[in-house]
Amino acid sequence: MDIIALVGAVALLFIVIGVSEPLSERLRLPFTVILAFMGALIGATALTLAASGVGDTLSPMVRRLLDLPIRSNVFLYVLLPTLLFQVALVVNARRMLDDWVPIVLMAVGAVLVSTVVIGYALTPFTSLPLAACLLIGAVVSTTDPSAVVSIFRNIAAPQRLTRIVEGESLLNDAAAIALFGFFMTFVMLGVPNPTLQEAALTFPWLIGGGVAIGWVFARVATALMAVLPTFPRAQVSVSVALPYLTYIAAEQYLGASGVIAVVVAGLALNLSGPSRLTPASWGYLREVWDILAYWAGAFIFILAALLIPRLMGDLRANDLFLIGVIVIAAIAARAVMLFGVLPFLGRLRLSPRVEPSYRAAILWGGLRGAVTLALALAVTESALVPPAIKREVGILATGFTLFTLLVQGTTLRWVIARLGLDRLPALDQALSRQVIAVALQNVREAVAESARDYRLPPDVIRSEAKRFAARLDGAVSEAEAVDIPDRDRITLGLVALAGRERDLIIEHFRQQLFSSRLVERMLSDVDSLIERTRLGGRNEYRATARRALGFGGRYRLAVWLNNRLRWSAPLEVMTADRFELLLNQQLVLQELHGFIAGKIRRIHGRRVADLLHELLRRRAEETAGAIEGLRLQYPGYAEEIERRFIRRTSLRLEEREYETLFADGLVSRELYNTLRARLDAARARLDNRPRLDFALQREEFLRAFPVFDGMPADARKRLARALTTYYVEPGRTLIRKGEVPRSVYFIASGAVEMERRGQKLRLGRGEFFGHLGMLTGQPRRAMVSAITHCTLFALDEARFRRLLARNQALQQAVEASAIARGANVAQIMAQARPES
Repeated sequence: MDIIALVGAVALLFIVIGVSEPLSERLRLPFTVILAFMGALIGATALTLAASGVGDTLSPMVRRLLDLPIRSNVFLYVLLPTLLFQVALVVNARRMLDDWVPIVLMAVGAVLVSTVVIGYALTPFTSLPLAACLLIGAVVSTTDPSAVVSIFRNIAAPQRLTRIVEGESLLNDAAAIALFGFFMTFVMLGVPNPTLQEAALTFPWLIGGGVAIGWVFARVATALMAVLPTFPRAQVSVSVALPYLTYIAAEQYLGASGVIAVVVAGLALNLSGPSRLTPASWGYLREVWDILAYWAGAFIFILAALLIPRLMGDLRANDLFLIGVIVIAAIAARAVMLFGVLPFLGRLRLSPRVEPSYRAAILWGGLRGAVTLALALAVTESALVPPAIKREVGILATGFTLFTLLVQGTTLRWVIARLGLDRLPALDQALSRQVIAVALQNVREAVAESARDYRLPPDVIRSEAKRFAARLDGAVSEAEAVDIPDRDRITLGLVALAGRERDLIIEHFRQQLFSSRLVERMLSDVDSLIERTRLGGRNEYRATARRALGFGGRYRLAVWLNNRLRWSAPLEVMTADRFELLLNQQLVLQELHGFIAGKIRRIHGRRVADLLHELLRRRAEETAGAIEGLRLQYPGYAEEIERRFIRRTSLRLEEREYETLFADGLVSRELYNTLRARLDAARARLDNRPRLDFALQREEFLRAFPVFDGMPADARKRLARALTTYYVEPGRTLIRKGEVPRSVYFIASGAVEMERRGQKLRLGRGEFFGHLGMLTGQPRRAMVSAITHCTLFALDEARFRRLLARNQALQQAVEASAIARGANVAQIMAQARPES
């Protein structure tokens, strides 16, 4: 092999890639369409020169470029893992998990439906067996929605909709390639009509095995990168090895789907990487992967396009008819999912409501490209596939890809314009006029000050001021001509406020004031706040903010594990995370008032600004209340976390001082690096957060509980071990009317309400309930329910009776509660003494 000519040919392809991007922008065509055109042009030129004999006279480098040895393994083992891994690494994985239903439906479900519809649509018009038709369906079912994603970003489509399309681009390749491998096996073995039983035995391992392999490899790679904290290039090197080793292990040794394994590995690193790597290392890693994926995506398209003339060399009239059948079947299958199933999920609140215009854009933007051509090439290279099937797969897959690129790709922007998606909504247009007016007023003040500082001639200043004043007057007139309702102004202000909140989270993370383990979750919460506020305005803003303070499904699962199985580790970690999140959020909320006064008020007016201040104050009060509840519940741990928060802040301030001294030349680089290393070591110690031990925290609680104040230390420890912790949400019924309580509940935090004969009594921290009914053995005539998030400590009947017999303060408390609730004190105390 002429390695010099090969290197030169690859270098020429880099030039082609570099020229294609500005050319696509100039022609307003998708980048992938330009790459495909360039590759097809090079491939056609190669065939023409080879047929004419002129190619032998060209230089070795040009001949190598025109005759590159392209094999399917180049796509599947070199380029595709890079592309998939990078996409999985940069998507908002946590927000994708929130929308997993529509994403899985559009990625996996749409691929399955498209494969089946195309396969059965081809069967009546060709002599190929059903397995071969389904194989063709799998090959052409994977879409490359990068074109529609880029356009959606340019037209400011809803973030959630863009995320669903991105999720589809990530997972549909995995689903299509898994189906391809499944049907390819039957074709090579000569099984004409695969059965559901065969599918049930083979397909689950392709998916499940890929998931397991990707997760395990990602965990190992993350652990290895975590022990190299000061070597970011070494961490990047490990990350580069991860997708390739994962793909090879899954495909070659374990018989699972390598694509699914790579996607899962990327998602796993996406979720765990920010908490195990420093912010600088994580940012550097993602920047490197952005470059690698750009090159891989460009090469996979241009190399695949080089194959188009070769694969289409034996085209016949009947093949054009079959390509038309595939076009109709593919569009119909995708339309069923977009206009049938997706709206149904929207009505079930499992998917966002997607406007018909956006669904039409997604339908027409389902381009096919490099992956389809690579899979078709893999079929044509296999010696076990019959020649007739090779020919049909190569021609039909290539022809359908050309249709999507040359017809759909070149008209996609025109379709989006016809659908009206390239225009700002009326509200944004009105807002833009006001923003321009405010911006020009600020610019006029700044320019006038700069002109005076530069001591420019007065005539020049007056002339330019007059011209600028005319422009400003026009902008103000346009802004005043449009009246935006206060309700819409409030919504826009809240969206801007949430956007600023996101910026502050990122800023504090870069300054290392916030722990990296929780920043991704904070960003996910604020992204949800932005999206829901856009849809529902002020009410949705408040509801979403409250929801972030509460407990999600994972927290409820951890509570169940703690309450039922006595496994407290997950709940301890999540409770510690929640406390740290609330402290971080409290800091951010305090800084948002200045943004309202300085920015939002100038655009939306004083009334809107005052309302936003009030909404922000309420949110801050709710956050402070949640923090106070945790502080009362876990006093020792809360103090330690707050101390660490202060220490982290002091380290950042200390770092700023060193940066200033170094910038002023007062300390050398060697001393500066030494000081920075000490700060990094101190931060690493702070990142090792102390474990929240529920047993120790229960002792802290009992020590502060009035009735246990005088209890000996050893007895208090035994009591702490006997208590069972329960976490309940507002509205949950704790004791129903007619029940005989079998436990006594001590309130560690929160409040409960007792309702009896129309009268309500509230109990808070430091009080207990359930003891009166338990001691008398009579059914309860009052119902007890939680009115806030509560933490309760429960003690069973036998232990409570023994404790009551020994604890004089508890006896007095029981007697006082009986008097307060109108119970028969003598009967209750008499019932208690025999058991003592």
